[in-house]
Amino acid sequence: MGKTISSLLSLCLVAALQTGCAQPDPHPMSMTQAVETATTSSDHLALARHFEEAAQAAQTRLAEHQRLLAQYKAKSFLYGKNIYRLEEHCDVLIRNDEQSVDANRKLAELHRELAQTATMSP
Repeated sequence: MGKTISSLLSLCLVAALQTGCAQPDPHPMSMTQAVETATTSSDHLALARHFEEAAQAAQTRLAEHQRLLAQYKAKSFLYGKNIYRLEEHCDVLIRNDEQSVDANRKLAELHRELAQTATMSP
């Protein structure tokens, strides 16, 4: 159980770092507190929903950054020498978004698994 908690907190840290440059979190809860106090099935299902929503938001950002990159490439003549910096910037954002989607989906799945073994909420 200790290893599961440690893995969970590590994944939370990765997800937090991946979304560090993103828009403010639409979920005003303290994730550290929510993870540390989650004991019931409903607690873990709520966390799973939160991480699924975060994954979806990252997926939306990913699609937007991919569209921007395609636009830059299609009209590279408009940007002169700056095109390389713009493409590089988009590539970094795309990689970060992909990692964020993956980390948040893994956290959601882990919390769904924990919900199955947790005590039922009253």
